[in-house]
Amino acid sequence: MKERFSTSEARGKLAEIVNEVAYGGHRVLLHRHGKDVAAVVSARDLEILEALEDRLDLEEARNALKEKGRNVSWKDLRKKLEL
Repeated sequence: MKERFSTSEARGKLAEIVNEVAYGGHRVLLHRHGKDVAAVVSARDLEILEALEDRLDLEEARNALKEKGRNVSWKDLRKKLEL
């Protein structure tokens, strides 16, 4: 199966694409006007991606905690960001 489809092609072949991704281990790129705009990946691949993102977020948080800087209260931050 082709690994890259236009969004209009994918619309007509969605069930086939989902089966290839879920059971064949494929990753499919969707493009519009020649530009990649989305990907169809297995649920397992998504879990791995989210775990990697969590690990990176944790590393960034730990690095931020190590920095010596002025603490800002949640109240002040909300006010500054107009939330």
